[in-house]
Amino acid sequence: MTPEAKARQQIDDKLAQAGWMVQDSRQANLGAALGVAVREYPTDTGPADYVLFIDREAVGVIEAKPDNTILTFVEEQTARYAGSTLKWRLKAAPLTFLFESTGQVIRFTDGRDPAPRSRELFHFFRPAQMAEWLAQPDTLRRRLAERMPALPERNLRDCQVSAVTGLEKSLALNKPRALVHMATGAGKTFTAITSVYRLLKFGGAKRVLFLVDTRNLGKQAHQEFMAYTPPDDSRKFTELYNVQRLASSSIDPHAQVVISTIQRMYSVLSGEPIDESAEDVSLNEVQQLPKQAKLVRYNADLPVEAFDFIVIDECHRSIYNLWKQVLDYFDASLIGLTATPDKRTFGFFNENIVAEYTYEQSVADGVNVGYDVFEIETEVTQKGALLTAKEWIDHRDRQTRKKRWAETEEDAAYTGKELDRSVVNPSQIRQVIQAMKTAVETTIFPNRKEVPKTLIFAKTDSHADDIIQMVREVYGQGNAFCKKVTYRSDEDADTILSNFRNDYHPRIAVTVDMIATGTDVKPLEVLLFMRDVRSKGYYEQMKGRGVRSLGFDDLQRVSNSADSAKTRFVLIDAVGVEKSLKTESRPLEKKPGMALKDLLQGVAMGHRDDDTVVSLANRLVRLSKQLDDKAKARIEKAAGGVPVGELGKALIVALDPDRIAATALATAHARGVTRDESTLTADELLEARNQRVAAACAPFDQPALRDQIEGARREREQLIDHINLDQVTFAGYSAQAEDEARKVIQTFSDYLAAHHDEIGALSFFYQQPYQRRALTFGMIEDLHEQLSRPPLMLTTERLWSAYARVHANRVKGADRQRQLTDLISLVRFASGMDGEGAELRPFADEVDKRFADWVFRHNGQRATAFTPEQMDWLRLMKDHIASSCAIGRPHFNYAAFAAKGGLQKAWGVFGEQLDPLMDEMNLELVA
Repeated sequence: MTPEAKARQQIDDKLAQAGWMVQDSRQANLGAALGVAVREYPTDTGPADYVLFIDREAVGVIEAKPDNTILTFVEEQTARYAGSTLKWRLKAAPLTFLFESTGQVIRFTDGRDPAPRSRELFHFFRPAQMAEWLAQPDTLRRRLAERMPALPERNLRDCQVSAVTGLEKSLALNKPRALVHMATGAGKTFTAITSVYRLLKFGGAKRVLFLVDTRNLGKQAHQEFMAYTPPDDSRKFTELYNVQRLASSSIDPHAQVVISTIQRMYSVLSGEPIDESAEDVSLNEVQQLPKQAKLVRYNADLPVEAFDFIVIDECHRSIYNLWKQVLDYFDASLIGLTATPDKRTFGFFNENIVAEYTYEQSVADGVNVGYDVFEIETEVTQKGALLTAKEWIDHRDRQTRKKRWAETEEDAAYTGKELDRSVVNPSQIRQVIQAMKTAVETTIFPNRKEVPKTLIFAKTDSHADDIIQMVREVYGQGNAFCKKVTYRSDEDADTILSNFRNDYHPRIAVTVDMIATGTDVKPLEVLLFMRDVRSKGYYEQMKGRGVRSLGFDDLQRVSNSADSAKTRFVLIDAVGVEKSLKTESRPLEKKPGMALKDLLQGVAMGHRDDDTVVSLANRLVRLSKQLDDKAKARIEKAAGGVPVGELGKALIVALDPDRIAATALATAHARGVTRDESTLTADELLEARNQRVAAACAPFDQPALRDQIEGARREREQLIDHINLDQVTFAGYSAQAEDEARKVIQTFSDYLAAHHDEIGALSFFYQQPYQRRALTFGMIEDLHEQLSRPPLMLTTERLWSAYARVHANRVKGADRQRQLTDLISLVRFASGMDGEGAELRPFADEVDKRFADWVFRHNGQRATAFTPEQMDWLRLMKDHIASSCAIGRPHFNYAAFAAKGGLQKAWGVFGEQLDPLMDEMNLELVA
């Protein structure tokens, strides 16, 4: 068979799979089907390899070429046939649809597009779809270029407007891939839904795929679609369009939006079922081998034209390695969403960044909040410890957590990295939790009456349990106070997460992976890292859980003593995560010795290549020789009565060539086909092989079995080190936090110098005393408003914290709740009005001091001192000045004065001296 004949055979097969009736020109029957592909159809420029007919009308042409042909080089030949006169046809207009194909590769051009451009396809389109396109007055790409109306900007942030308009401009230029880089918290999903709505309504898109890589993100996206109300319609998105969250292999034909994990979509395309647990782990966290190819194949129930657009959420994780083939299957424009792109992300999207909104910009705009780093170092964390032989300690079973009291057989030295894996040191966990508690209560959030919402990142589920018990002990609280939020928590994870986000309890949540990325918990104000992270992108995503801004009312709803909107979060680093070396991303090349956990997870996700199956089989057979009887029994029970060694042997047997051939023969005979081993086709053998491997891998779909095997692989028992007590060696803000504080102080000083003539409160301090007019509370409010707005975001609380960090020995009252009038003290301190070495004190403290000095001077200069009754009134006036920076006649209507008789009573106490006294106090106590 010649190379071109082989290509035509493959083209015939693919056309038939897509629903075309393939015929020779001499036996053509254009009424035999909706779509007919006629081979060697005569034209006035020679026979065309294939002419495509829909409902008896010629609509397209296919130019067939042998493999290894560069198809873009033959596009002119295809265009020539499309413009030729077809024999027996009256219409002379050029054909619309142009294809080139080698059987392996297909390229397609739609002649009706503006500036028609060819693109590669995974497979041919169905005749019904092409008929639908022909019935439309214009193409999708022409509508995108010419029909999209202006974007209503009401209720959209500037960064969201920029993203939507940038994306639509890119699509109008027919760019196949676009990247939206927006900081966590900037509303990526809301922006994407806005774009999806416009593409459906104005672009005439048929269906959009919203692709995620975990079920949790799919649930969150679905909720946002249900909550979205478009700007030009009062109905919800889901009242206008059908949104399906895919949980099976069936796509709702009426759905305009399908939300799916990439794992689920692969399952649909490959026909290999997966367990739901495979959708709980981000693909970025599962190691893959090059031979674990995702062999997607054409699925007539989900053809390549099923989606016009694919929105890829958290695209930095799910577009690489072998999963990219899932994206290549569909003829759709790809739209990536991410807050943490790396070089590969930019490369995949052809460097077409349609919107870029960084974390730094989002903080400047008030969309997100900044963060400080607080470090906790302990001796055991840094250096490890030594357990000497013959020490009586607890030995804890990893799986059952049952303890036995026994002697250590030999000296056991462990490092900080081995903590909470082979050795658990309760003192180390206790010291970290106690240091966090002390820091939050005295330094980080000293004015809070309740514990700020806190998220702790643990290494494993076992580590998480140890942390939870210690948190409850150290804080003296019950079960509701601290909860585990992981995919394997005993309680419903979604309910706990919802309570953590919206209710008072739990105050502290511990997680391993479930809310490490992509999940919104806006009230979070403290992140404690008790695990290290090597991936730069993953670490940024984990930090992103704390960056979300939150208004005062919403924060106070879950944290009652909050006295302002969320202005920052604090990252408490107990393991050196801020300083550890980070990699850009997971390498693509094969790693020696893939972890058993990754092999098990890979098989559950559908990695069924020979290398993976054999590797897993060998590990299981080897493991069966290493485990004790109790561990084997637990695995056997989880596997439904199959011993661990037999699980491994079943995988090996599944790949036996003779048994594969026997299965293929049995299948052929069952179908009524006569075969022997010599006549079995490659497809029949592959089908038999996949059938056998799927049966052998089926037990590993169960998360419980995978957990038992993984747990048994590790050292069966953990040593509980009660001997080596830990101690905190350092607890304080990191150098980075001090640098940020210095920047805040410098920004404040620069602002004061640049605007002292423009803002009333500043001109008061910068003028000579004899030029000053009275300082009013309104002037202070105006200054505070100017400072606290983006991009400065210089709230009184933030400024006081910055000065406390940089000038700790000169700043007083850092543990007190801030008042607006404390801004007066900040201005005086920053401008040096009180001289070098002066202290920064709360304004109320400064007023108290000045009041005492003023009363002393006043009494010394007069024949009679103030009476006790006058002093009571003066103290009331002083307290009012401390909170409002001035006192005047109208203020005597306030409750504190009215309760004592108001202005009339004060006049009776002071007589005509009242007004001069108030003027004197305003000058002496404020200026």
